[in-house]
Amino acid sequence: MHIEHSNRSRLDTPILRRIARRLRGMFPRRKPPVEHSRRLKKQMHDFASGGVALFWQRQGIYAGAGFLCGFYFSWPLAAMCYLLIQIGDIFDSIVCHKVIHRTDHSLRHSHKLLKLLFASNAISAVSIATFTLLLARLEGPGEHFTSLFFLFAAGLFAAVNNHQLKQVLALRLIIYGALFIFIPASDILTQGAHFTSKLWLHFATSLFVLYFVLECSTIFLRMYQRTLDQMDELRSERDKARESYEIKSQFVSVVSHELRTPLTSITGSLTLMRETNLSKDPEKADRMLDIAHKNSKRLSKLINDLLDIQKMEARKMVYHFAPVDLGELLNDAAQSITPYADQYEIVVRTAPPPFPLTIRADHERMMQVLDNLLSNAVKFSHEGGYVELSARLVDGCAMLEVRDYGVGIPEGERNQIFGKFTQVDNSDCRNFDGSGLGLSIARQIIEDHGASIDFDSTLGEGARFFAVFPLCDTEDNISIELPQM
Repeated sequence: MHIEHSNRSRLDTPILRRIARRLRGMFPRRKPPVEHSRRLKKQMHDFASGGVALFWQRQGIYAGAGFLCGFYFSWPLAAMCYLLIQIGDIFDSIVCHKVIHRTDHSLRHSHKLLKLLFASNAISAVSIATFTLLLARLEGPGEHFTSLFFLFAAGLFAAVNNHQLKQVLALRLIIYGALFIFIPASDILTQGAHFTSKLWLHFATSLFVLYFVLECSTIFLRMYQRTLDQMDELRSERDKARESYEIKSQFVSVVSHELRTPLTSITGSLTLMRETNLSKDPEKADRMLDIAHKNSKRLSKLINDLLDIQKMEARKMVYHFAPVDLGELLNDAAQSITPYADQYEIVVRTAPPPFPLTIRADHERMMQVLDNLLSNAVKFSHEGGYVELSARLVDGCAMLEVRDYGVGIPEGERNQIFGKFTQVDNSDCRNFDGSGLGLSIARQIIEDHGASIDFDSTLGEGARFFAVFPLCDTEDNISIELPQM
């Protein structure tokens, strides 16, 4: 047992752990986020585009190296190595063309192409390493100027042009670096050279040159990564600006409509009352006053919603928390919404909890939440129907629930239902008024209470909105202003 533990400790070195992490990082098992997937696709495309653009440049380098090797050392060796290198380079070019002209942009296909790039570059690097190793053998022990210069050129070329994919860059540098050290080190071992021998000077020089190549690779890699980060930041800012522009457009559209309609009604009613003698027709005067009153309330609600949204975004909303009995809250909310529900001949049914349930909340803000939920339930219910308002104990928490049996919510609207200036888009529905801010405000208020809100719905059968609150045992009254972010 002790021996097995010692071996395991000796093998579990930081270098091996880093190598294992790097190998695992090349082909991740977990699905990365969308940003990482997009960046990987960008890196692969840049890598492949650079590889295709430099094809003829590489051909010139290979031809020159092969000619020098054949003229000064061995034509058969030059021909064999040149053919081997060409096979790897052609395979690499084919894979690069597949990456550039890909039609499948899925993450799985990206990983497949990444493996092909890794394999093609491994073949290419091994071919170049084989060529330089055989050339060093022909040179014999001593100064390996030509072979080591070829390795230096290959490493520097990889640092400058293969930094888009750090996995491929690391593979090439490991192969070239290992051979860069092996060639002078093998001369020292075979010759039994003393420290005063020039063979050790060649070995030290190789280390310095290898360090230079690695440093260049790091610089180019960091520059490319910094460029990608800047592009991501610009893309994020662009998306934010586009989203802000869309929200602004929605705001202008909604507010202009919602302000114009009640103002037109109020102005029309007041103008008619001013220019017409309504003393002989008091019923008509009452109708005009009622229209003006309803539209002024509608206008006031819109302005209050806009002010609440502004306060929430600025983290300036003030809450007066105190113990709130849910049974009393339900009754107050039902009485408040009944006049509005009567306009649509909707009955509001309440189901208070069978025993007292108390939450720590701001009563006025909770009334605002229930008013928004209930008004939506009434608007989207069929005339002559009913909505249900209930509270009960679920898993040690208090649940508030508003249910209607109206038109329901389309599945495609789920991600936008709590957004600003959004409403259910259903061509089978009548046109509904409203600013589209109610549910967004309700969710923010509930989250500020340390609670959560969600919904489920079946199209054509209605919707159920429910909020879950922690129970409260304290009797303290606390006013809280949310801090600025």
